[in-house]
Amino acid sequence: MSKLVRSLTLLLFLCASVLVAPPAFAAISGQSATNTATTVTYRFGYTGSPAYARTYVDTDRNAATGFAQGGTGADYLLENASLYRHNGGGWSWTLVRSVTYSASGGIATWTVNRADLGESATPNDADLVFQVESPVETSAKYTHVYSGGGGGGGQTVTYAQTTADVANPERGLYHHTGDCDKNDFALATLQSYRTSQNISLVMCVFYLAEYKTTPIAQAALDQLQQQLDTVRAAGMKMILRFAYTTSTDGADASKDRVLAHLDQLAPYLSANRDVIYLMQAGFIGAWGEWYYTQNFGNAGTVTAADWANRKAVVDKLLSVLPSTRMVQLRTPKFKRTLYSASALPPGQAHNGSALARLGHHNDCFLASPDDYGTYENAAVEYPYLQAETAYVAMGGETCNPNPPRTDCPTAKSELSGFHWSYLNTDYHTGVLSGWNTGGCLAEITRSLGYRLALQSGTYPGTATRGGGLPVSITLRNDGYAAPFNPRNLELVLRNTATSAVYRLPLSADPRTWQAGATSTITQTVTVPASVPAGSYALLLALPDPQLPARAEYAVRLANQNTWEAGTGLNNLLHTVTVS
Repeated sequence: MSKLVRSLTLLLFLCASVLVAPPAFAAISGQSATNTATTVTYRFGYTGSPAYARTYVDTDRNAATGFAQGGTGADYLLENASLYRHNGGGWSWTLVRSVTYSASGGIATWTVNRADLGESATPNDADLVFQVESPVETSAKYTHVYSGGGGGGGQTVTYAQTTADVANPERGLYHHTGDCDKNDFALATLQSYRTSQNISLVMCVFYLAEYKTTPIAQAALDQLQQQLDTVRAAGMKMILRFAYTTSTDGADASKDRVLAHLDQLAPYLSANRDVIYLMQAGFIGAWGEWYYTQNFGNAGTVTAADWANRKAVVDKLLSVLPSTRMVQLRTPKFKRTLYSASALPPGQAHNGSALARLGHHNDCFLASPDDYGTYENAAVEYPYLQAETAYVAMGGETCNPNPPRTDCPTAKSELSGFHWSYLNTDYHTGVLSGWNTGGCLAEITRSLGYRLALQSGTYPGTATRGGGLPVSITLRNDGYAAPFNPRNLELVLRNTATSAVYRLPLSADPRTWQAGATSTITQTVTVPASVPAGSYALLLALPDPQLPARAEYAVRLANQNTWEAGTGLNNLLHTVTVS
């Protein structure tokens, strides 16, 4: 039995059965149809490993003529690499010719001569239905309006989202490493965090206990560099904190010693900004949490001189840490006392000022009514923190099961309301276990930080070298927070024949894509005159400006059949012909 006869026999059976059960749409996504003056390109994403991919083409848009499929009357059928014309009278087809076809990486693509579809300039549209087998999955009807081959037209692609957790950089759960000054990171362990747990962050609490009255020894500085190098090799980023003691006697260093140590650390912070996600203020008191301290106002008794010394440490830290990185303070009171009682105005976000670079961390999230002293006056500090954290970093850890406050409803409300970007997966296990039992841990895990998903995109079918290429791309941020570190954004053209890549910067700033909001990138980019004529796939890149060649540090969008792990690119499921 030939492949065509076999597939047609199966389809006769399936078409009869569709009267009983409606077609499923789950496996097909990202449908698109684009054209040049002479060709049409059809594309869609699929799941699984189907033996057949099909496109039904209703060229006259008359459901009463052609083969009845999904509300259309298909005049032509594409099945894998073959084009068939409907003969009329039910399931009856004639082979027209072989066509250009590919199916790999979950994307099926055909390029067909318009003349072979009996279409050159009119009619100006066609109805399409896409299908895979087996099992059979059939899309809803999709209408393609031809551009006519002039000016590029504008075709819209819609994208299916995924609920999967993904290992995106600079967000999510993290693993905690205390005594980072002595406990070496293991490369294989860090790599397994990414590959098996989708975790891209690790915390390093680096103690300087031996240097409270002396400069930091070179061996300790070398240890810090080694830890940062291992994190970089693993494709991870580090949450970094320095401290002098783990004892509630608060045996830390004097202000002047801390400032001198920050001068020593400055070149290491600068050289490793690429893998420093952020810093927590640290240095002062037990665990660097600013409460039990011998030098800066102990156990909540803080004089004006103590506040001045605390501010001197933070000011120094801001001056030695590269301006693209944020510092977090342990309680809202600290920033409100040291800098401003008012929340950061949105118009000042990301301007490099102290207010714009100082975020917050809560290391006893939900542990008590005031989170073990994190809040002094919730009526004032809650609204302040909600406004602040739309633009500055927020994260931390839980430290005590405290139901019902630590149960899912309150946890989700406050994680979202305070725009949490990261959370310790190692502590407190009792709280996280409660979230797992309560059914919200998976949702929290994928929602921490940003979660960007393509909604739709409108792109031309053609463009000219040296001319404009207008795009409109709509995304939604379904995470708790916006990205807060700088992030590049690029439209990428990749030649479908040679795989040559051309990156065209887009002007939108991902840091402005607020949680729960939809944002649209609308821009006309210029195609370089040096780009060879040909067919180009469009892709979207959000690389790390410090590590642009490392795919692990690029942002993966939360869509089906778009991510390319090897390149760090998001396929927009559309091709443009450049002439």
